Amino acid sequence: MNKKKRINPVLKWVGGKRQLLDAIVPLLPQRITSYCEPFIGGGALLFDLQPPLAYVNDINDELIRVYQVIKNDVEDLIVALQKYKNEADYFYSIREWDRDREKYSARSDIEKAARILYLNKTCYNGLFRVNSAGEFNSPFGSYSNPNIVNEATLRAVSAYFNSAEIHLTCMDYSDVLQALPPETFVYLDPPYDPVSDTSSFTGYSKGGFTRDDQIHLRECCDELDKRGLKFMLSNSATEFIKKQYAAYDIQIVQAKRAINADSTKRGEIDEVVVRNYT
Repeated sequence: MNKKKRINPVLKWVGGKRQLLDAIVPLLPQRITSYCEPFIGGGALLFDLQPPLAYVNDINDELIRVYQVIKNDVEDLIVALQKYKNEADYFYSIREWDRDREKYSARSDIEKAARILYLNKTCYNGLFRVNSAGEFNSPFGSYSNPNIVNEATLRAVSAYFNSAEIHLTCMDYSDVLQALPPETFVYLDPPYDPVSDTSSFTGYSKGGFTRDDQIHLRECCDELDKRGLKFMLSNSATEFIKKQYAAYDIQIVQAKRAINADSTKRGEIDEVVVRNYT
């Protein structure tokens, strides 16, 4: 695969891999032509690799809509973003859009995508979080000069999406995995197993991700292995996760905790990188 200039993610996302690329990239297969990321999030690894064929999925429909609009209507999206203001009252008025589901559903995809990008750049710590009703509920961030309209990055992502064969979907990850063609490499970055009772974060969607879900994911990885598809998986280095993937190659990497209400707890923590190849 011919490496191109790295593209930065357009969104800040819980568990984003931008800071871990130097540790993850050397562990990848030497050759990747068909790539799948069923929990795309901010897409740091995808945008670093820029594979010519990619299956990109997330259960978060707002996130996938952002990527679809960037692919199809990036210039109109940029124009829409230029109207947004970094003010608390304005922020909360925009955040309230999804409280009226009928009115929200009537808005255009460009309006919805611009809203998510705006909220992500101006909310507290860039934290995409929804409540049990699926409503965005992160507070205003009070940043002096957030980069609401990042034209260069938006256009770079759009250019990549339109130069490659990108399949954007919003469905259960297991359905994506079952339909993959042979020789597809899969990178899995699911919601992490919590390292403590207070550290769990599953607010990027209204569902959550339990330990039963983690077990089901491991079973899906077993199926990928049986089919001969190579996979890499990131997760927290809990004893539960290490036991689940004991049959595979496990590497420990250091990740910086970027999102925590207590800034003193944003240091380095252990994560695992699991592979079914060496």
